[in-house]
Amino acid sequence: MILNVVLIVAKRWDPYPYILLNLVFSTQAAYAAPIIMMAQNRQNQRDRAQADADYKTNCEAKTEIEELQKRLNAIEVEKLDRILAILDEMKVK
Repeated sequence: MILNVVLIVAKRWDPYPYILLNLVFSTQAAYAAPIIMMAQNRQNQRDRAQADADYKTNCEAKTEIEELQKRLNAIEVEKLDRILAILDEMKVK
């Protein structure tokens, strides 16, 4: 680009509308665009696979948390039953 601007005064190599420069940039964009789009598509596939793995992990964690909650509730009920039994024994005596 600098060479073109410097040589424009001397030889009129690629005058102001810079047709040759636009052609070079258009060619570069034409071969770069599909490559960029393919890379983005692969990234989308990786993101989708990661999201699926995260979803499965979250579902498993939810199941484990529900099981732990049930166990804790059972322990709490058992403790309350013991307390009530102790209180009944104290009333009887």
